[in-house]
Amino acid sequence: MTAVVHIVDDDPGVLTAMARCLKADGLNVSMSQSTREFLDRYDPGAGGCVVLDLQMPGMDGLQLQRLLQDLEQRPPLIFVSGQADVASCAHAMRAGALDFLTKPVESDVLIAAVLHGLQTDAEQRARRDVERNAEQRWSSLTPREKQVLPHILAGRLNKQIAVELGVALKTIKVHRARIMQKLGVRSVAELVRVSESAHVQVAGSRC
Repeated sequence: MTAVVHIVDDDPGVLTAMARCLKADGLNVSMSQSTREFLDRYDPGAGGCVVLDLQMPGMDGLQLQRLLQDLEQRPPLIFVSGQADVASCAHAMRAGALDFLTKPVESDVLIAAVLHGLQTDAEQRARRDVERNAEQRWSSLTPREKQVLPHILAGRLNKQIAVELGVALKTIKVHRARIMQKLGVRSVAELVRVSESAHVQVAGSRC
């Protein structure tokens, strides 16, 4: 699916000018003159970023930013404003905005910010896909295997795990083999990477 650059600005002239600039660079653009119009057409499942005016009638840019925080996959936000103050800029950046541009925005500056936004979104989605895949594989483990896994991640030997859990050494060996098979890994190093993606804690960790 082609990534979409969403431009949200209540000024038709600015909206059209930015869209023309980005389209000339070969980008797929969607235009909205209000945050409500943007929300009506926005698909969180599609890749892309949002170029967003700070001050608009009704729901403004900062309010939309807060609303988008609830999404599992939040699009990178690039704020633009002709009346930006330091406080608003700082607030937007602290809340996770990717960039803050001042109108009138130079074409090369806008394009660079948008390309950065698209790259950031693609990287975020790739990381989320890895995490989702790891979580699905982790969920295939039995309760006992989930109990054994953190001990393996902590670097404990089979014998130590057996003593800790009060089971036979042979049983731990079987669990270890099945864990490696289900998670699709061949080494402890790979197991650690997959487990980190699934947010599995090491035995004894309180983090």
